[in-house]
Amino acid sequence: MDFFPALGAALLFALACNLDTVAAAVGQGARGRGLCLRSALMVSAATTAVTFLSLALGKAGAALLPPALADRLGGVALTALGLWYILDALRGAPPTPRGEGKSALALSAALAVNNAGVGVAAGVTGLPPLLCAGCNFAVTLLSLALGRVLGERLRHWGELALPLSGALLTALGLWQLGT
Repeated sequence: MDFFPALGAALLFALACNLDTVAAAVGQGARGRGLCLRSALMVSAATTAVTFLSLALGKAGAALLPPALADRLGGVALTALGLWYILDALRGAPPTPRGEGKSALALSAALAVNNAGVGVAAGVTGLPPLLCAGCNFAVTLLSLALGRVLGERLRHWGELALPLSGALLTALGLWQLGT
């Protein structure tokens, strides 16, 4: 995978993984609470570590499969996960956790678990774990800041996180299937 297409895929992956981060920060911002820089760095580091490990696990698993099959399986998994998120949103599933009453550590755990399954699926497609992890770290920090600001202004943003995340994951999966 060339650098710029890989960077684009890594950024799309990080955006899909962090819409729930924005939703969590929106909830905190709407209540007038936000994470300090130290806590935001901790949340970003924890979710990035789990995301990197899941990407590496997916990549290692892909090594056991023929390359074309690994790409197809990863693309199908990402597309299926994205469609599942969209179906959850259509069924009226509650938005992702907003961190109410949770410490930064609990928020980290919730966000990391969310990224783990997506990371394995994306790793199977051959996305570079280190590049994706770096993008995830930066996008997580930006998402926390953006979510807090949006939460102070737009209280209904959190309801869009699940379908938007699903659409981004579906797009990434279809992109992987098309390459």
